[in-house]
Amino acid sequence: MTYKIALVPGDGIGPEVTFAAVDVLKAVSEKFGCSFEFNEYPAGGCALDKYGVPLPQETIDGCLASDSVMLGAVGGPKWDSVPADKRPEKALLGLRKVLGLYTNLRPAAIQPALADACVLRPDIAARGFDLMIVRELTGGIYFGERGRNEAGDVAYDTETYSVMEIERVARRAFDAARKRRGHVTSIDKANVLESSRLWRETVHRLGETEYPDVRLDDMLVDNAAMQIIRDPSFFDVIVTSNMFGDILSDEASQVTGSIGLLASASLGESSRGMYEPIHGSAPDISGKDLANPIAAILSAAMMLRYSFDLAEEADAIEKAVSDVLSDGLRTADIKSPGQEDWIKGSEMKEAILDKLRRN
Repeated sequence: MTYKIALVPGDGIGPEVTFAAVDVLKAVSEKFGCSFEFNEYPAGGCALDKYGVPLPQETIDGCLASDSVMLGAVGGPKWDSVPADKRPEKALLGLRKVLGLYTNLRPAAIQPALADACVLRPDIAARGFDLMIVRELTGGIYFGERGRNEAGDVAYDTETYSVMEIERVARRAFDAARKRRGHVTSIDKANVLESSRLWRETVHRLGETEYPDVRLDDMLVDNAAMQIIRDPSFFDVIVTSNMFGDILSDEASQVTGSIGLLASASLGESSRGMYEPIHGSAPDISGKDLANPIAAILSAAMMLRYSFDLAEEADAIEKAVSDVLSDGLRTADIKSPGQEDWIKGSEMKEAILDKLRRN
């Protein structure tokens, strides 16, 4: 079978890291005999410059015709002054909508070889952690009713959730926990918000009726923000709303040592997903071969695992990354203070390719 992958490299360092991941997938194809077809489409600021819109219909059609989508990054200061409906970020939201992606999976784990890069106390980092944040992606306050009064001096944004929206993201979390350590922590603000009370009721009912084998506990979002710093090893799978997930996933990314290491997956009902590194377009280092490709490469591994059910191939990529880091190779974003022998992004990609081919 040939898997059709839509490439949406985007802006800034997006193309650099995307095509590094493509090279790794080509090596996987050679090693394991699977087949990939790559088709490139524009989105974000580059599409706005060329077509006048951040998400051309050509890109929508190409992504819908694919088996999965790999996204680089969109946006940058160049487009900060464009109207809100034309901002490059609209491409990301538009793709999520047309592809029906309602759940975001964002793993955050500390690589043992990078414990010294962790911002946490050494004793906390030494315990290790490997958590997965499952974030609802298309509901909540970001998509609720909003506006201002006639005078313009009062504004409102409405948090709204349905049982259906909560159930489908909770199922993703419970299913993920079954394949990990069997523990789900549901994050809400049920002591204050009615939407959080519905969230808690729904998650508990689902857990009791369909996932009695999975341990479930609740945590208020303010406490969760503290516990991710105090004891991240407590968590296995976190499930939470759109806004809380947005905030907590960025916090979790920082305790790993570098956002240049972190992948993500956005999923819906079908096997087609959208996979992207979380680090953004970083236009200040674009074209300088400084971008760490690991997050994009690990996003490709997530694609193999979640969309194509190629677990062995995904494991091989992840092991190659881990082995390279264990060898002490570092890009600029993860080098130790004063370390002079760090490598460029292209060199990191080549080192991962070498490990992949040799393992």
